[in-house]
Amino acid sequence: MSDGVHLPPKIMKELIKELEAYSNKDKAKGRARFFKTGKGEYGEGDVFIGVKVPDQRVVAKKYFKTMSVQETFELLSSKIHEHRLTALFILDYKFPKLSDRDQKEVVDLYLKNTKYINNWDLVDSSAHFILGAYMIKHPEDRKILYKLAKSKNIWERRIAMLTTYAFIRKNDYKDALEIAKILLEDSHDLIHKVAGWMLREIGNRNLRAEEEFLVKYYRKMPRVMLRYAIEKFSDGKKGLYK
Repeated sequence: MSDGVHLPPKIMKELIKELEAYSNKDKAKGRARFFKTGKGEYGEGDVFIGVKVPDQRVVAKKYFKTMSVQETFELLSSKIHEHRLTALFILDYKFPKLSDRDQKEVVDLYLKNTKYINNWDLVDSSAHFILGAYMIKHPEDRKILYKLAKSKNIWERRIAMLTTYAFIRKNDYKDALEIAKILLEDSHDLIHKVAGWMLREIGNRNLRAEEEFLVKYYRKMPRVMLRYAIEKFSDGKKGLYK
């Protein structure tokens, strides 16, 4: 890759040291509870050091021009949640500045490393900025989203749905509606929420497109998905979908 010069280990150490300077033990405990890291919960075993998102963005903006893509994916493999999220912020900032060839490499690495993109904030901070941005230019690659939507991995299913946000913003709803249809039978509320959210985003731009989907499927939609989808409807219109 054009920016693939391997950086000295001290660069990674400096970045991690800066994140540690922002860390807070009390915040770490609160974030661990919020992101459900207990036994049997969706974020089981994840490790937090208590760095706020704005501070992670400060660090990401400082390093994104000098961190290689390879180095960034090394950071993504960290056991520490804030390291992984900062790595994804770095990729978000780097991605628009890369050549098409290098963007393709990032997309391939992203898809190979989904095991590290393993909570909703990690997905929501990256999928549409990276996969979505690339697939707008390369719609032939969107077929991978349908495979992810049927994955046994909850985060891959969320990646599939959230990626379509980039298309929705371009008033392209086909893939979002098709993937929402696949996820109608999903058992997890985090998938219900993201699918309902994307349906609401479609409705914000084209209410008719959303309502055509709702009329057809609202009776079988999980209630959380439906609630998110119709959140901005008037009380009277909400009553049509009870």
